[in-house]
Amino acid sequence: MILRGVISSHYSLLFLLIGFLVVSSSITRVLSWGVIHVKYKFAGSQRSIVDLKVHDSVRQVRILAGVDLPLGGSGRPDGLGLYYARIGIGTPSKDYYVQVDTGSDIMWVNCIQCKECPRRSSLGIDLTLYNIEDSATGKLVSCDQDFCYAINGGPLAGCTANMSCPYLEIYGDGSSTAGYFVNDIVLYDRVSGDLKTSSANGSVIFGCGATQSGNLGSSNEESLDGILGFGKANSSMISQLASSGKVKNMFAHCLDGVNGGGIFAIGHVVRPKVNMTPLVPNQPHYNVNMTAVQVGHDFLSFTPDIFDSGDRQGVIIDSGTTLAYLPEMVYEPLVSKILSRQPDLKLQTIHDEYTCFQYSKSLDEAFPNVTFHFENSVTLKVYPHEYLFPYNGLWCIGWQNSGMQSRDRKNMTLLGDLVLSNKLVLYDLENQTIGWTEYNCEYRVTFPFTIAL
Repeated sequence: MILRGVISSHYSLLFLLIGFLVVSSSITRVLSWGVIHVKYKFAGSQRSIVDLKVHDSVRQVRILAGVDLPLGGSGRPDGLGLYYARIGIGTPSKDYYVQVDTGSDIMWVNCIQCKECPRRSSLGIDLTLYNIEDSATGKLVSCDQDFCYAINGGPLAGCTANMSCPYLEIYGDGSSTAGYFVNDIVLYDRVSGDLKTSSANGSVIFGCGATQSGNLGSSNEESLDGILGFGKANSSMISQLASSGKVKNMFAHCLDGVNGGGIFAIGHVVRPKVNMTPLVPNQPHYNVNMTAVQVGHDFLSFTPDIFDSGDRQGVIIDSGTTLAYLPEMVYEPLVSKILSRQPDLKLQTIHDEYTCFQYSKSLDEAFPNVTFHFENSVTLKVYPHEYLFPYNGLWCIGWQNSGMQSRDRKNMTLLGDLVLSNKLVLYDLENQTIGWTEYNCEYRVTFPFTIAL
């Protein structure tokens, strides 16, 4: 029997702001949008090198593990995101704190039957177990429904009309989650033009976690109630809302990883203009084709196929990863050109892999910008104050050499929060494109960009 689910894990540590806007039938104008205040895991304190590396290492294992899961998993268990949100589920509504992850597809929460699920969290939030019996709008999803056929790639052996639709996900680190699908109302705040809030909702099918093990169990101190997936599959919340006609199959985020805060929005960005590059087809993640890397005014010399490895093609865009990982043939000349601007630096190697140094002057004046080039002439510029981060009185380089990693992760190209912070990133699933533009993502009272649903 094939059980298919796309689940993430537990480290996503941020309240998220989810924007929902409405379009007039005659003219496009913003009528309302939803907000949730935002926090960031590493905000307000110096980021520990060990914490960052452990975070990214486990997440990469989960990105790659499960490509050939024996139970037919879809191979996208890329947990350990950086952000989480409070949403309401059921009638009457109860609050749940869920990781918001662009690398996961389905949404799931821990359920009342679960004995191994966490009951408390060190994040200062109250955890809640979902109970379908407490919700007037909650319904089981049976194994003979279309959703169950789609998620499992066909009918389940031995399925009868009274059987629920199961899911199972096994992660590369041995953690697992299993349960069954339910359908219930998901609530969010909608804010009108005068900043008055009202409740909006949509019907969503999500997983009800009955069994958790490993890092998803009660032993994890930084626990959450579940996952809110914004991946590419039809099972994701955004795809379900789009198929019901409630929203366009597009979303955007603007994340401030330094000060904390940010915005997550559903809909098409009308202003500012965002240049788009095509997604690589037949890839489980948000992959794009990189064509060049520029350090200051100099272009690095390499062939674009350096970013392809086996079935993995292109560069992975993942807001749930903290740093940025480059193939050795890109990493070495890139770091060399950066450091050549200040030849008198006394370099130190921290934890056998981080290049660090002391410097007291302006970073942006002393070191070059790094610009990535993609198809359709789309560029992504990263400033020195973004790719250098402080550690114990030193500045350390955030670029990482993926050529030094294990076999499965060797020479993976993955651009994480290091390069995506303070960028408005738009995911257009209707046209299979992604784009970004520089933006001040610090949370404001007013919505900082215009979106049409």
